[in-house]
Amino acid sequence: MTATARTRRLALPGGISLRVERRALLVGAFLAVVALALAVLLIGTGDFPIAPWDVVQTLLGNGTPAHDFIVNDLRLPRVLVALLVGAALGMAGSVFQSVSRNPLGSPDLLGFGYGSAVGALVVIIVFHGGATAVAGGALLGGLLTGAAVYLLAYKKGIQGYRLVLVGIGASAMLIAAIQYLLTKAQVVDATRAMVWLTGSLAGRDWAQVWPLLALCAVLFPLVLGQGRALRMMEMGDDAAYALGVRVERTRLLLMLAATLLTTAASAAAGPISFVALAAPQLARRLTRSPGGNLLTAALMGAVLLLASDWASQRAFGADQLPVGVVTGLVGGVYLLWLLVTERKAGRI
Repeated sequence: MTATARTRRLALPGGISLRVERRALLVGAFLAVVALALAVLLIGTGDFPIAPWDVVQTLLGNGTPAHDFIVNDLRLPRVLVALLVGAALGMAGSVFQSVSRNPLGSPDLLGFGYGSAVGALVVIIVFHGGATAVAGGALLGGLLTGAAVYLLAYKKGIQGYRLVLVGIGASAMLIAAIQYLLTKAQVVDATRAMVWLTGSLAGRDWAQVWPLLALCAVLFPLVLGQGRALRMMEMGDDAAYALGVRVERTRLLLMLAATLLTTAASAAAGPISFVALAAPQLARRLTRSPGGNLLTAALMGAVLLLASDWASQRAFGADQLPVGVVTGLVGGVYLLWLLVTERKAGRI
């Protein structure tokens, strides 16, 4: 392993070498520790509080029967869904912001979350489907929205601001569709739809964990493997072509993976807003590194969602809020700050 002032080059078997920026590595390790600490804290939070040490002992198989039931059957699935959803949204947001070369190029603003919402509401209101069917509808709706936005924004390639503008237009149309569906719904279906639209981790079990875990296990390595190409694409298509990157193919692959991550997260927990917008920017500011910061953004997304879920259970007394309300409150403030910052910098 060789080192420079800011980077380290790791020699891997088979003659493969990997350059790692030291600060990004330290930030990633710190965020991973914070995420694990928040996960343990969150597992111990509830009507039956459990001390962090007892949570760890239970996870290691040394807990009491009561703790084992509460931790492994009731609370651990919710925390794992929060980890995976936050990480998926953070990585997806990093991809879209890098592809569009725009800090506003987030799945929240491009309409993918609203597309998932329309798909879920059609299943709830029109077909009266169960939880599995609703998740499938959300996944399909998000994928169709992603395909439509890509095709409408494509003109001899994808240009960042055109992608954002098309996404904003799609969002407006999808919001109108959501409102129309709610006006046509029966009271019971409308109530169920509003609960889903808020975005919540309540009641999540292993049925949501395993599909999301399997999808992340496939897509995370795929996206990370394209990290070098994504970094080159941020310099512009011509520069990336000159460096041997198949730009349009790589862009399409990354956008498809990010769309799948976004829609899978929405299918598992509903539309959780602003995590995908904020996580990549916060990660970039911590690492002080250009590029997508894909893994760091994923870890930051997990930290944000875990912290928001803890706040939703503890910060408002007996009135627990859905986690989507908390991320919306914090994210709205962050969006205003980001817009002011970008305007002062002359980028918008």
